[in-house]
Amino acid sequence: MDIIRMSGGIGNQMFQYALYLKLVSLGKEVKFDDVTEYKLDNARPIMLWVFGIDYPKASREEVVAWTDGALDFGSRVRRRLFGRRSREYHEKSCDYDEEVLKREDAYLCGCFQSEQYFKGVEDAVRDAFRFRRMEIPEGMERLAAEYGRQIAGTESVSIHIRRGDYLEAAQVYGGICTEDYYDGAVAYMLERYPGAQFFVFTNDEEWAEGWCGRKNAGRFTVIKGASEETGYVDLMLMSKCRHHIIANSSFSWWGAWLNPSPDKCVIAPVKWLNTCECHDIFTEGMVRIDEGGRIR
Repeated sequence: MDIIRMSGGIGNQMFQYALYLKLVSLGKEVKFDDVTEYKLDNARPIMLWVFGIDYPKASREEVVAWTDGALDFGSRVRRRLFGRRSREYHEKSCDYDEEVLKREDAYLCGCFQSEQYFKGVEDAVRDAFRFRRMEIPEGMERLAAEYGRQIAGTESVSIHIRRGDYLEAAQVYGGICTEDYYDGAVAYMLERYPGAQFFVFTNDEEWAEGWCGRKNAGRFTVIKGASEETGYVDLMLMSKCRHHIIANSSFSWWGAWLNPSPDKCVIAPVKWLNTCECHDIFTEGMVRIDEGGRIR
């Protein structure tokens, strides 16, 4: 049996579940540890429930056994004398690590942010990630429905602008999706689709309003109303757009991927992280634009 350690927000959780589907297709028994990471005070909410997903959960005893984490006196002495006998396997880098699919009886840790981790089961992934249990808070339903009508009735382009937590970790995420990046991406979309209407999804509405206000305001709509706990509404609306300008974020990666149209245009930043090279996150056909707004 393999155990996947769940971590991160809804985008990461979706990558981890997509890996689960691939491992199951290979005939493996797989469970999730959805406790260890989510005991932390700053943990993001688990949101796979919006897809109606009921995943198998590893018991505390199984997690302890797979990580050699028992706290009894004998186990502590043995670890001190002979070292930990953990079955943990950490993804080697930000790129696809084929060893993840080969490990047996492993405790798998990582983000697994590549289509290659679920190659061959894409249809199962798309079927899994249908919004079956959307719970739109009262007062937000009418607004979400109106956004949905606008998106369906136009040459809609989603723009994901992530600030907030990304500003706090600028050494990892900063300087990639700059204003020049977004300006270059908007210009590219307008060249291809002169009638484009842009729908901006963000965790910093005030900044996004200012940025949109410096442009042709009639073309831009800042999507409002969603919170950390209801971000799945943004994800659903994003996936309904015809084209996408994504951030270096698994959230907007999935927003674009869930759009099944073969005619969609997806723009992504040249870099994903400042701390390591990430080649396999990018999918075929993506248009890459650098921090200066230039197509690469």
